[in-house]
Amino acid sequence: MHPSKADIFARLQQEVLSLQGLRTPVLEVADPIGLGRINNAFPNGVFPRAALHEFICADAEGAAASAGFISGLLPSFLKGGNAVLWVGSRRTLYPPALRAFGVAPEQVLFLDGLREKDIPWALAEALKCSALGAVVGELRQLSFTDSRRFQLAIESSSVPLFVLRRTQKAGSTTAVCRWQITPLASDPEEGLPGLGAPRWRVRLLKVRSGQPGSWDVEWSSQRFRVLPRLTATLPTLQKKTG
Repeated sequence: MHPSKADIFARLQQEVLSLQGLRTPVLEVADPIGLGRINNAFPNGVFPRAALHEFICADAEGAAASAGFISGLLPSFLKGGNAVLWVGSRRTLYPPALRAFGVAPEQVLFLDGLREKDIPWALAEALKCSALGAVVGELRQLSFTDSRRFQLAIESSSVPLFVLRRTQKAGSTTAVCRWQITPLASDPEEGLPGLGAPRWRVRLLKVRSGQPGSWDVEWSSQRFRVLPRLTATLPTLQKKTG
């Protein structure tokens, strides 16, 4: 008996999603990254691992929040002893701070001091190395052509790319997911002065074949924790108290 058109279409759709890193969970652990109900936004309920993820950062606070959120994602890509390559024109991350996110500083290789125009080339070359667990790139512009080149390399090596873009406007790219991370005021631990665990407002602006959304997230005890909706971001609180 020949398969129906609907069956053929469904099979082809799953094959396309698989090439984009959006695979159906086949292991007993369907949430290795620990994003909880955020996974409902992705096709098949699974975080796109072999994919291009674009993070839009409007200011320095957003860039720092995005770097923190990405750092929380990295441990699941390093379980096989792989390393991460972090590429940019200057180093904006304090390596020892990675330990708070379950990442040993020696697991992250930094390629700093590049000219802006050379960063896309470096990222494309890095994505060809299947020995890497993931690649992170900081740049201002991401053209459709470069994003397409990145995605093709990712499909070949299965190495994901997280791009931090310091811009307020996002153009057309082939990114499977487009994120915007903004800081939230932390909640200090009872009886202890100072800051508490990092908190962010996580906005999934675009996800291919999925459902965008927004969540308030805390990094606590080496994992993500989705919180009830909070009322204000950190910059807003600063304006009110300044």
